[in-house]
Amino acid sequence: MAAVTAVGVSGAWLSAARGAEAGHLMCVTDAVSERLAELQLTLGEGPGLDAVESGGPVLASDLDQRDAARRWPVYAPAARQAGAAAIFAFPLRIGAIRAGVMALYRGHPGPLSASHLGDSLIFADTATLLLLDAQDWADCPPAGPGPGGQPADLVLHRAEIDQATGMLTEQLGVGIADAFIRLRAYAYAHDQRLVDVARDIVARRLRLRPDRDPSMGGQA
Repeated sequence: MAAVTAVGVSGAWLSAARGAEAGHLMCVTDAVSERLAELQLTLGEGPGLDAVESGGPVLASDLDQRDAARRWPVYAPAARQAGAAAIFAFPLRIGAIRAGVMALYRGHPGPLSASHLGDSLIFADTATLLLLDAQDWADCPPAGPGPGGQPADLVLHRAEIDQATGMLTEQLGVGIADAFIRLRAYAYAHDQRLVDVARDIVARRLRLRPDRDPSMGGQA
């Protein structure tokens, strides 16, 4: 992604979403970016989600600061452990149309300079137009066959999560939203990646029990 070099950050990711939903991860520049995006999906909190919901940039220049810990009590320390010290999230929107979020991270704390902030806003505007036009993300390798050039591995990950969520609606007798909450809660409680839990459920190696405690799960 060109924004990484131009803005002087360590990495970036881009997600397509409508409204405040979690959306689909379209692009990551490295393993840390993918992990940061996945943590937001698993934990249900983070700068990217706040940016989508608020419609404005969310600039966390130091994830060790008290404000970050108060705002994202679970995500902030997890992101630090993943390798990020600062995250800058920009909503992709034109007027009332919300297309997703672009997030940048640094391995060291510190704010964006005025010029880098301006560049980031330009990149976000450009990404919004490309996303709405369903263009391929040629500068965000590896390009893939998914919507808007979503890489094949990210398409597979999302498909597994969606399939596992659907299976949980039958297993637990709940709706899609509650099933996804249970899936996220199990991944968090057992310190596992969301996609790994989803893969085990799809392969029927793991079956969650109807239980009031969302962290409880069991083998089939």
